[in-house]
Amino acid sequence: MPLSGSKWPKTRAFPRVILTAKHHDGFCLWPTEYTNYSVSSSPWRNGGGDVVGELAMAARDAGIGLGLYLSPWDRHEPFYGKTLEYNEFYMGQMTELLTRYGEIKEVWLDGAKGKGEKDMEYFFDSWFSLIHQHQPGAVIFSDAGPDTRWVGDEAGVAGSTCWSLFNRSDAKIGDTDYQYSNGGDPFGHDWVPAECDVSIRPGWFWHSSELPKSARTLLDLYYKSAGRNCLLLLNVPPNSSGLISAEDIQVLQEFSELRRSIFSHNLAINALINASCTRGGSSHSWFNPYNVVKEGIQSYWAPEVNQSNWILYLNLQELVSFNILQVQEPIQMGQRVIEFHLEVLNEDGEWNEVINGTTIGYQRLLQFPKVKSQYLRFVIDKARADPLISYLGIYMDEFSILSNLSNTTSQAGINGSQVLHGHIEANHSQISAI
Repeated sequence: MPLSGSKWPKTRAFPRVILTAKHHDGFCLWPTEYTNYSVSSSPWRNGGGDVVGELAMAARDAGIGLGLYLSPWDRHEPFYGKTLEYNEFYMGQMTELLTRYGEIKEVWLDGAKGKGEKDMEYFFDSWFSLIHQHQPGAVIFSDAGPDTRWVGDEAGVAGSTCWSLFNRSDAKIGDTDYQYSNGGDPFGHDWVPAECDVSIRPGWFWHSSELPKSARTLLDLYYKSAGRNCLLLLNVPPNSSGLISAEDIQVLQEFSELRRSIFSHNLAINALINASCTRGGSSHSWFNPYNVVKEGIQSYWAPEVNQSNWILYLNLQELVSFNILQVQEPIQMGQRVIEFHLEVLNEDGEWNEVINGTTIGYQRLLQFPKVKSQYLRFVIDKARADPLISYLGIYMDEFSILSNLSNTTSQAGINGSQVLHGHIEANHSQISAI
């Protein structure tokens, strides 16, 4: 299930579900015309069942987008290893999936091929063209895009510096440099944001002897994926009865509630806000600094052009305790910020740096030990172009381990960012869902 977004959805935690329609074993969860190794040969629903079809209908009824994964590696199909024949077979199955089940939001691909497997070339460009033909609005995932890329690990963790910019020509499906996938490329010519895939369980499949990750562990992964300009792709495998286990459901509900309790209210919503400069003057509503506490990325603060001093000043009007910073750029205008930091005013009237980071993108979430202050400065230190900020929020996380740290404790490398401390406290078959 893919999970992203800065604001808490009104009705659900996950906006999209991706089903593994066929894994490497070759068994198809829909009645395909290309092999009898499918649900049509099973006793389930007397051979008349269609898992893909039932999920598509359920997702549509729930208002959730549907994505599909069709494994390139097929250990059952005799054609596998015959390049031309198998690619035609694969495209035939892909066509069935893309034309029978309504709108497909995402098509998930990889270069899966086991060691010692038959020599086999995948015609990725032809597959991409086929997908664009039948589902022009679908996002295509692979190691090298074209629309979204693998982050390079299966731990659900993105690089602390993470660019959506990428050079597809420097990536090869099935053999891409981990560091390059993990961090992206500030000089990249292509827009290919990353997805972070991880399982709620120790492995990708359900086992009765294993337990799911805790809600707090999922929250930590959320900070390190969706909080680093990526999508979180969380694998939730069905059990031996074909259902999501009660333990997994409970963890997902707890995770949902944790996020809701932390991010439901921006503590800076009523702040008095001004900036070092504003394009067109502070009264220009289109670029006004107050835009940074409005929902959505269509409105944003913009400084005057060709400046080198970019600061947002916030007066919270009262002492506020917080330990989370959230920042967003209007990514329809590109990813621009390279380095930034947050400062608070202490009781001696001095500005202390609390946290600094690199890259923002659609969303950046940074954790730090609790601070208490009325006055904040958000400073952009370096940018690729005139920086634009669409959202800035501060929150209190009472659940993560950082909430138990003293503000005088020296910490470094937390959430991939540098935390600097002075006297900070002023006045003292898997179903995957994104």
